[in-house]
Amino acid sequence: MSRSYINSVTRQTASARIAALFPRSYEGSRARFRQNLDRIQQFWPGARLVSHRISSSEGLTIDWIEASPLTSCERLLILTTGEHGIEAYVGSAVIQVMIDEFLHRLHPGTTGLLLVHAINPWGMKYRRRVNSQNVDLNRNFLWSEAAPGIDAGYEPAYNSHYDRLSPLLNPQKPVRNQIISKAGFAYRMLRSLLGNGPSVVWNYSVMGQYHEPRGIYYGGSQLEEETQVLVDLFRRQIQPYRQILFLDMHTGCGPRYQMSLVNSSIEPRESAKLAAEFHYPVVLKANKEEFYEIQGDMLDYLYHLVFDEFPDTGLYATAFEFGTFGNSWLAELRDLRITILENQLYWYGSHSDKTRAWIGREYEQLYFPSESKWRAKAIIDARRAFEGILRAEGFFYII
Repeated sequence: MSRSYINSVTRQTASARIAALFPRSYEGSRARFRQNLDRIQQFWPGARLVSHRISSSEGLTIDWIEASPLTSCERLLILTTGEHGIEAYVGSAVIQVMIDEFLHRLHPGTTGLLLVHAINPWGMKYRRRVNSQNVDLNRNFLWSEAAPGIDAGYEPAYNSHYDRLSPLLNPQKPVRNQIISKAGFAYRMLRSLLGNGPSVVWNYSVMGQYHEPRGIYYGGSQLEEETQVLVDLFRRQIQPYRQILFLDMHTGCGPRYQMSLVNSSIEPRESAKLAAEFHYPVVLKANKEEFYEIQGDMLDYLYHLVFDEFPDTGLYATAFEFGTFGNSWLAELRDLRITILENQLYWYGSHSDKTRAWIGREYEQLYFPSESKWRAKAIIDARRAFEGILRAEGFFYII
């Protein structure tokens, strides 16, 4: 048997293993996640699976596996996925890598575990970023000292530039064909750039807004059910621990073949310092200088929660952000265009099945690329990040 044949078979086997990590449906992903309970109980015998059924969506659940340490509550590892529903297809693969390859290296005696599958199950099932109320859940975690995360934080004053950008971002008519749609976007973008300036267009389109329920990046008018579930879960789980490590899975932004670690703007350590500690090449903060600014971000909420209610608890929280289209200005234009068109299609439809199919394909490639090379590199980057972060934060079991 030739060496080239053996190498070919090995590559095909590795490719098949990677492909198997990525689920094809919400139901398949949820079933696999639930089946992991038995494996986790080998290390944490008291681990349990909990499911919260979403009231507005029949048969859809937020699922989590929680496991308390066997002796003392020193560290808690939290992994979440599917805050932006469609992004959970990649997030599901990454959580599976954690379970398959890193779980046995943790210390069950002193380390607790919280794995959350599909924060936004409706969005995952129907392959949308938002929930059934068109709310971007990562714009819904607003912190208020008077009432954490509740009505006091939801004020139209946030992102006052959004109204000026709305003609670009939220066309209120059926989507025409591909050529007309692209031309219309280019015309509206040019007018918006000339009228508002590039910095306003780029910084305030994605920040989050709270007064156009059919608009993109809508943060809601109240705390969403999914958000409330997570807020309650965080508060209950964090309380007994000394140190929290929180890893949240996202896709869409950044270089196409390079996952970025995106930290909260509140994280006190500088990005360069963390990159050196983790031996990871791309670490950014969610601010205008390094990434982009977000209102109602889940990581920000977690930092406020820990700093205000659990001041003696250490926290590091970050997002794994797997880039898809790329980070050139042309790629960012394509990203914004398909985000606008997908939302327009959802609310106002299209007279063409061909146009509808084109938007669907583009939207899936933005958040769940089908390319084998992309998926393989995503898994490589996830492994490298897990290795660096878990080691640096002291989560590995050292004999």
